[in-house]
Amino acid sequence: MILAILLIALLALAACGSDAPTAAPTATSAPPPSPTTAPTVTTAPTATTMYQPTATPTPTASAPMPTPTVTPTAAPPAPAAGTPLAGGVLRLRGSDPPTLDPHQTGDTTSSRYVLEVFGGLLTINPDLALAPDLAASWQAAPDGSGYTFRLNPEAAFHDGRPVAASDVQWSFERAADPATAAPYVNMYMGDIAGVAEKLRGAADDIAGVRVLDAQTLRLEINAPKAYFLSKLTYPTSFVVDRANVESGPDWTRTANGTGPFILAEYEPGVLMRLERFDGYHLGPAILDAVEFSLSGGDEMLMYENEEIDFGAVGLAQLEGMRDPSHPMHGEMQQGPPEFDVTYIGMNVTAPPFDDVNVRRALNYAIDREAIAAALMEDSVVVAKGILPPGFPGYNPELAGYQYDPERARQLLAASRYGADPSAYPPITMVLPRAFGSPPDPYMVRIMADWEEQLGVQMETLQTEWATYLEDLRQGRFQIFGGLGWAADYMDPENFLDLLFHSGSGSNQTGHNDPELDALLERARTEPDQAARFAQYQQAERMILAAAPWIPLWHSAGESYMVKPNVRGLPLSPLVIPRYRFVYFVE
Repeated sequence: MILAILLIALLALAACGSDAPTAAPTATSAPPPSPTTAPTVTTAPTATTMYQPTATPTPTASAPMPTPTVTPTAAPPAPAAGTPLAGGVLRLRGSDPPTLDPHQTGDTTSSRYVLEVFGGLLTINPDLALAPDLAASWQAAPDGSGYTFRLNPEAAFHDGRPVAASDVQWSFERAADPATAAPYVNMYMGDIAGVAEKLRGAADDIAGVRVLDAQTLRLEINAPKAYFLSKLTYPTSFVVDRANVESGPDWTRTANGTGPFILAEYEPGVLMRLERFDGYHLGPAILDAVEFSLSGGDEMLMYENEEIDFGAVGLAQLEGMRDPSHPMHGEMQQGPPEFDVTYIGMNVTAPPFDDVNVRRALNYAIDREAIAAALMEDSVVVAKGILPPGFPGYNPELAGYQYDPERARQLLAASRYGADPSAYPPITMVLPRAFGSPPDPYMVRIMADWEEQLGVQMETLQTEWATYLEDLRQGRFQIFGGLGWAADYMDPENFLDLLFHSGSGSNQTGHNDPELDALLERARTEPDQAARFAQYQQAERMILAAAPWIPLWHSAGESYMVKPNVRGLPLSPLVIPRYRFVYFVE
């Protein structure tokens, strides 16, 4: 899932936390690698301090696929310490979402609201485990060809109408309809038989979606895939009400969802109010409502002025809040590292980034360690690769691109464009804009270092977030930054396949490697989990060698301020529904 690194002072959007990376290595003058050689790989110790959810143990043997039958409990986790008070309004700072349509959602800002108002067959709970939502249970075919879902008989839309299997079918058909132009439907629903045909207009219906009765639905998939069920937790496959959708183009303003909260009020740039849905099938929220202030302002100042109950600690305030003598030090909580990566992407079809040596040179010319220490309060973990530490398939032996300006200059000289960057075509770095702010300091520093070390100059263009996303999908950028990818589910396919397979709608760089595609396709259906992860680690090394990305860092865990009377808010490394678990105490 795409997230914007919009303001370094707003950690809720910046996907960074607090942990100190290792010191920057000494630069060497080793010769540049050949175009087919991966960056140097050395052995490094496993990052034992990183968050490792118990729901995803490191594999030690083959894992059978698929699981034959699952009938999980629908009960929410036990509340944290404290006696709940019924009701209350949780006040938060938010941002206007690019969309509230689940089938159009592809960023974390939109998802944080959509996940509370809408739902799908399955969800991810605060323990990061796959859990029921509209489906009370599901059963896999013995050969892994599909799944049968039994709906929760208590599931209902906000207007009280029960959810039927036909609603799920219509929602899937709507998401895959070319007229809907859902940007990520092929990535998250493309494993369902017939979705590809529907998307290209060759079929009126999705062949792999069958209603067996009012409460039972069958999904046929094109091959057994370990991650398929997890993809159904993404908003692209969420259920919407047909009459609501067909009421007009502004239907989301009166959204008739199935989630724990009703969209009661939305005034762009001012306020969004979500109110408890008393008929929620997994148990209604304790809160009366959640209100998001959308008018901007300093988050920490709003927290200090009692305008919000929860907020991320900005980098400017982080050091002071860490001091035990600070009067609000006791209200600060440390969240787990988020499973994400911040990166700069390069369009490998656009000069000068159509030369791998140019792309590698920019990778070697960034002192990630120094930038993290000087500008980010050591609040991130420097990225050696793409998968974040603690995530399934993470390779602790990757060394990545060490800071080496001399090697970077050698690579530029070896490129088809030569050693003189003044002869290069004009380069424009495109960044998302937040509240009219200037570019993030780390991006300014990186571009300054490129100019100083390599002579590479870039113009900067900032665009509004929704426009940025659309242009990104259309491949209109030459080089782009201020961006991150956050995991939607616990499988390396969510990073490596979705972002780098040539046929993926989220391949933002135009990278096209038939050998990589074949490897990723084998990993999709590999039944041995250890073998799958080994294949993904090989794919990651191939991607780093091709260098369509400049991986920068991973979140180390955000710091939050939480009012003493707020309990139960899950601080999760994934974007999940969470406000129904929150309550106040006296």
